[in-house]
Amino acid sequence: MTQPDPFYKKITIILFGLILFVYVLSMLADILIPLAFSGLIAILLNPLCNQFLILRIPKVLSILLTLLIAFILLGGLFYFLSSQIIQFGEMIPQLKYKLAQLLTDLQQYVEHTFGISIQRQTQLLKETATGNRALVSQTVSGALGVFGLLFLMPVYVFLLLFYKTLILNFLFEVFARKDSQSVADILQETKSAIQSYVVGLLIEASIVAVLNATALIILGVPYGILLGVIGAILNMIPYIGGLIAIILPVLMATVTKDGYTTQLGIVGAYAVIQFIDNNILVPRIVSSKVQINALVSIIVVLLGGALWGVAGMFLAILFVAFLKIIFDRIGVLKPWGKLLGYQVPPHHRRRNGETSKVK
Repeated sequence: MTQPDPFYKKITIILFGLILFVYVLSMLADILIPLAFSGLIAILLNPLCNQFLILRIPKVLSILLTLLIAFILLGGLFYFLSSQIIQFGEMIPQLKYKLAQLLTDLQQYVEHTFGISIQRQTQLLKETATGNRALVSQTVSGALGVFGLLFLMPVYVFLLLFYKTLILNFLFEVFARKDSQSVADILQETKSAIQSYVVGLLIEASIVAVLNATALIILGVPYGILLGVIGAILNMIPYIGGLIAIILPVLMATVTKDGYTTQLGIVGAYAVIQFIDNNILVPRIVSSKVQINALVSIIVVLLGGALWGVAGMFLAILFVAFLKIIFDRIGVLKPWGKLLGYQVPPHHRRRNGETSKVK
């Protein structure tokens, strides 16, 4: 009888595999990110495409009509945002002047409080800007690369919808016949979870955008509608996006208004909106069939951001939800599925099977 591999050998193989997997994901990010979003969009558009097929419309025409409707909706959103950004551009000279004044006041405060001369502060700022120049260049080139790949996404979506049956048949045939029902259940649950999560997320973002814009308009913040919509989009990044969304209107109020009353009002209003979002909107609207606990969500969002940036933050939750569906259906992996879930047991189980309350 062969002896089982020692623990240190197993953990070494697992760690090596994870390192290799993450390395491949990092190196192929420019290809995998558009492909991942294309798969997500294809899953969302699949019900509409099926409706056209039920009406006996040819398959190619059904997919093209589906993509056309999606383009019209996205085009309307981009037109609205671009018109707001163009209006915002007219205010840039005034913002630069006000920002320069604030910077001068801040430098004088630092000089009087910490004894750092304005010349030394300017030198430190220049050194920081020089050190970040490569990062800015890399970010711009990466953004341009992603923008170029966006033109491939409609092609990806079209091909994924066209070859849907071919892909599904492959997934069924690659596993043993006895596992076909489990494969079907995993695919169906994954599709339902992604659709319910993303559709709920879009509805939630629309409501948050209205609440944000209303609060900013009442507080008199310029371009409140634009900042409210941007805040709602950032809020789609779990746990982290909502905090980042507060910075933009606070900065706008700091540049355009005197005093700090408006800034405090923005923080208070956004805190109330976040409370409504986390306790009412998310539990009732974002009704995903797979719910991940907060600790795992924060960790995977940060890991996704480190790996793929903002796109990785958004995709990380869906990826972990997919893993949980698989873990919950494989006996040896069920403990991992429970670890990812949001249900907290009232007691912990010892090795001998006894239970005791958690202290």
